[in-house]
Order: sequence, then C-alpha cells, then structure tokens
Amino acid sequence: MKYLKQMMIILSVSLVGELLHELLPLPVPASIYGIIGMFIMLYTGLIRVEQVRETSSFLIEIMPVMFVPAAVGLINSWDVLKSHWLSYVTVTLVSTVIVMAVSGLVTQAVTGKGGKGNE
Repeated sequence: MKYLKQMMIILSVSLVGELLHELLPLPVPASIYGIIGMFIMLYTGLIRVEQVRETSSFLIEIMPVMFVPAAVGLINSWDVLKSHWLSYVTVTLVSTVIVMAVSGLVTQAVTGKGGKGNE
C-alpha cells in the first residue's frame, strides 16, 4: 500500500504538470512543469522525501529501460539519419561537454566550493 500511495503522489504531480502544459501558452514540456512542481513541494515541505523515497528510487533504477523504445526508434529511422550522422554525433558530444561544465560550475557555486580560498 505504501508504494501505491507514493506512486499516486508522483503521478498526481505529473498530472498537474500535464494540466499546466495544456493551460499555459508557454513552450515548456509537461515533464518540466512536473519536475519544478515536485521540487517546490519537496522544498516547501508539502511533500516529504519519505513520502516518495522508495518509489522514486525504483523509478530511477529502471530509468535505463525507458530509453529502449527511443533507441529502437533511432534504429528504425537510420535511413533518414545516416546522411547526417557526423553532425548529430558532433552536436551531441559538444552539448554534453557544455552541460557537464555548466553543471559542475553551478554545483560548485551552490555548494560554495568553487570560490577562491575555499579549498
């Protein structure tokens, strides 16, 4: 019963994200609304981590399985992609490095370990 309750909390937040996506005229995906909503509710204490810990851990553990349909879709679209594969790989690698660098800098700034004299 605990897992069902935790899943219902997560799905309810996702539903609110979907509703916001439909109601607001912004080009923001519903999942982003859901993530921001979950963050705000966890930060303010409306939802405690203990209320979603086990189910969220399970969902994170099975996340790689969720990428299988996308990978199959890419394989099925290979005829369209093969003429530009080098461009796609280059953009993917460059954007990955940029995201990693920005994420690292933001993490250092938030934790206070990136400043001078803090080492």
